[in-house]
Amino acid sequence: MNGGAPRATQRTIGRPACPGSPQAGVGLPEMLVALGLGLAVTLAASAMLLLANRDFVHHAANTRLDDGGRYALELIARAVRQAAWSDLESGAPPADGDAGIGGLDNRTLPRMGAGFGGALAAPDAVRGSDVLAVHFGGLGSGSGDGSVVDCAGFAVGGGEPGWSIFYVGVADDGETELRCKYRAQSGNWNADAIVRGVDSFQVLYGIDTGDPRDGIADRYLNASAVRALDAGMALEGATPAEQAQDLRRKTHWKRVATVRVALLLHGEARSRAGAPPVRYQLFGTPAEAGDPGTVVDEATLPVALRLRARRLFEQSVQLRNQDG
Repeated sequence: MNGGAPRATQRTIGRPACPGSPQAGVGLPEMLVALGLGLAVTLAASAMLLLANRDFVHHAANTRLDDGGRYALELIARAVRQAAWSDLESGAPPADGDAGIGGLDNRTLPRMGAGFGGALAAPDAVRGSDVLAVHFGGLGSGSGDGSVVDCAGFAVGGGEPGWSIFYVGVADDGETELRCKYRAQSGNWNADAIVRGVDSFQVLYGIDTGDPRDGIADRYLNASAVRALDAGMALEGATPAEQAQDLRRKTHWKRVATVRVALLLHGEARSRAGAPPVRYQLFGTPAEAGDPGTVVDEATLPVALRLRARRLFEQSVQLRNQDG
């Protein structure tokens, strides 16, 4: 007999004391395998999360672009269809009035200036963006009865003609935005942002050159070309005032039957995965001579503007009211 205390059996960590005995720990090889598998799963999950987040950002950016573009086109269309409207019962002769449509190429406007006053050319104009002005009469006494409104949604009364002017400006944070300029009831001018992230805003004017007019556009010209046609007209009148009155009667701006607008918008930074740069042709035609804003090439944009979701919106609007 052995009268002493039982001798403890020595075991090695991670190894069974003898065959068939329970596992006592995890060895280094098993631990390294587990860490490797865990790391692989984590990396795969992270990649899937990044991919899902990129898709979400891209989808959200495109949704915002769709909403902003549709809203801007709807607002412009409503204003253009209202162009040249006048209350015939007021007795004002439409033939001697200002044209209902006007515009400028490669220009921007000061926010508080009156009408076209103080128009600025490049480099202040955003990538050759244009200015579209819509002029119309009001209805109702005082501030109006609400049946005629400007682009800001304010009613225009019969006392003063209304204006809806669309142009591209730069916000305080550096982002470009399509703005609606209008004359408030106080008589002061102001401009509100319609949609942000504008690469270019372009306008073409469909001129009815027929005699007599049939209300169908025969030629599409930019604002500079329309002004060139006016400059080449022979005007009647012995004085500058009489010639100016004759120009108001004959101006080609009163022959505008259709207005075509194109709006190129961009989303937030890195809202598009890496891809070759795209060259956008607004209106789907080569650039007009002297009107480079009709083409936007992503390769020429600043680096911060390249990897962004973009959407091109185009629309043709038929004028409901013809200038007399």
